[in-house]
Amino acid sequence: MRNSTLSLLAVSILTAFSVAACKHASAKSHENFATVIPTKYLDSNALVKRGEYLVNSIGCADCHSPKRMGPQGPEIIPELHLSGFPQNGQVPPINTSVLKNGWVLFASDLTTSIGPWGQSFSANITSDPSGIGNWSEENFMRAIREGKYKGLENSRNILPPMPWEVYKNLNDEDIKSLYYFLKTTTPVNNIVPAPKPLSDLE
Repeated sequence: MRNSTLSLLAVSILTAFSVAACKHASAKSHENFATVIPTKYLDSNALVKRGEYLVNSIGCADCHSPKRMGPQGPEIIPELHLSGFPQNGQVPPINTSVLKNGWVLFASDLTTSIGPWGQSFSANITSDPSGIGNWSEENFMRAIREGKYKGLENSRNILPPMPWEVYKNLNDEDIKSLYYFLKTTTPVNNIVPAPKPLSDLE
């Protein structure tokens, strides 16, 4: 009987220690969550690096960067990186008859395109005020999620070929990362022309 009582006492003490240890571990776990998660997901340097990776992976420069023709084809002009269609850029003569046959036209550097919507020009997405320098995170989020021009609530829709319908599927962290990175880009002062309706091209 004495041995049973001692065993029961030992089990009770061990259980009490286990519960205390679990509570301590749980408290440490919550403490780590509070310090690690913001560092990993909300630290601006981490977001900038993530944004740089995304911009260079999903082809932002394909349309948003002016290019010159090199030996291997179009090459991005470094000092105009992500600055959109040049405000004084020239467009070759347009054969609108091909549009009636269902074709879409792109300039050789892809910064402007023409289709049933008219002519659209790739936006300046550098950190300059003529780009997204004055945009809030909310503006950027709305532009990507809802396809609104300049991310303004009551603005027109962003025109093709900007694939916002695809990019809207990015998670919030990725979209914020794009925003944070673009805010660190070299500012290029370039006011992109307004789009033209198809009737102005005929």
